[in-house]
Amino acid sequence: MRPARNAKIVATLGPASDDVDTIHALVNAGADVFRLNFSHGTADDHRERVERIRAVERDLDHPIGILLDLQGPKLRIGTFGTGSVELESGTDFRLDLDEAQGDERRVCLPHPEILHVLEPGASLLLNDGRIRLEVVECGDDHANCKVVIGGELSDRKGVNVPGVTLPISAMTDKDKSDLAFGLELSVDWVALSFVQRAEDVEELRSRVGERAGIMTKLEKPAAIAHLDEIVALSDAVMVARGDLGVEMRPEEVPSVQKRIVRVCRRAGKPVVVATQMLESMITAPTPTRAETTDVATAIYDGVDAVMLSGETAIGEFPVEAVSIMHRIIFETERDPYYRETIDALTPQPDAISGDAICAAMSRVVEIMPIKVAITYTDSGSTSLRAARERPRIPILCLTPYQATARRMQLVWGVHAEIAVAADDVDTVVANACRIAAREAYAVPGEHVIITAGMPFRVPGNTNLLRIARLREEHL
Repeated sequence: MRPARNAKIVATLGPASDDVDTIHALVNAGADVFRLNFSHGTADDHRERVERIRAVERDLDHPIGILLDLQGPKLRIGTFGTGSVELESGTDFRLDLDEAQGDERRVCLPHPEILHVLEPGASLLLNDGRIRLEVVECGDDHANCKVVIGGELSDRKGVNVPGVTLPISAMTDKDKSDLAFGLELSVDWVALSFVQRAEDVEELRSRVGERAGIMTKLEKPAAIAHLDEIVALSDAVMVARGDLGVEMRPEEVPSVQKRIVRVCRRAGKPVVVATQMLESMITAPTPTRAETTDVATAIYDGVDAVMLSGETAIGEFPVEAVSIMHRIIFETERDPYYRETIDALTPQPDAISGDAICAAMSRVVEIMPIKVAITYTDSGSTSLRAARERPRIPILCLTPYQATARRMQLVWGVHAEIAVAADDVDTVVANACRIAAREAYAVPGEHVIITAGMPFRVPGNTNLLRIARLREEHL
């Protein structure tokens, strides 16, 4: 299953796509990683989905990544006696801790942590930003507001507080339980929602350790103020544009997306762009031209992956959505301008052996007709450093660990295969050449380039660069 493109596709599983046949079809269409959204579904639903993914993985003999997406805190108002009310712009509206059903004058906000940090002049966004309130006067148990933008408001709609760092953890009790359950299922990545500060990522790391990669979802403007620190603590990052766009002006989102991608590229951390990428395909068999351009723009920026949410989870055309996303990526990466853009954004290597070796690898590839870069790795760190360079040739990751192979499915340009552990250079080279021939990356007489670390089996110690020529015995 040699990939035809470098950027990867994350597809969300849901009622429209979680049977074995559809999962199989999604992989054949181009899905590399499957997202399990723990905001929906039961534990049994997610367990069955993992089992089906692994069954398809065994059938195809190809690693598939699984991403557990934690729900995070959900801040919501209470209920209304009539189910919904119409808020008129310019009128007064009160939020308080009274659990009595609300009306057009007030409603319960069962989150004292929000009320404690409000000040006059602060904004509150309700119902995904459709309704805007401005705080006029407030205390520890209430906030008297003016309706700036009105509209219909119904039971338990969400609340956002832009420009304010809330004194709450990114992990709820539900998240902690879901995390423990997901780690039992051996998920490969864990996505953390509602991140506001570096300490949120550290809390998840203390619970996960090295059992899965940590993907930080950037969906709060407060996190952008600590972007470099948060990226440094993360294994990967997701640009969650839907939630980010609620608390941020729409015109700001594109530049913030590009800033996040640049910071991740410099740090060598996989970055995923998500939300509303092909949203019209929830109900239509083809995307809009604006959506295809949106996907292509992310690919031109050099992201590691793009993600489908409702398109594959509840949409009418899940396989078609993955297929068209694959085709958009493929066509974009064929554009000569794509290569110019990627090369212009190549980060400066750090003064460490791994970066120096992978930078040298990219330079060799420009001089010699190398067919594939082969990274021999236990942890995946060598493959990550190679991918950071965005080489012009495919990256074949060889690892003795299935967990590493699955995690690498998220990484730009990396095709992971299981290989026996090696303790000497000759064995590494022989295995690399044999697998490169088997996977049709090269034929006898052609060259490959191999990176690894010595002594072997020591993670993060990339210091070996070897050019090898395939011979007939490698077939």
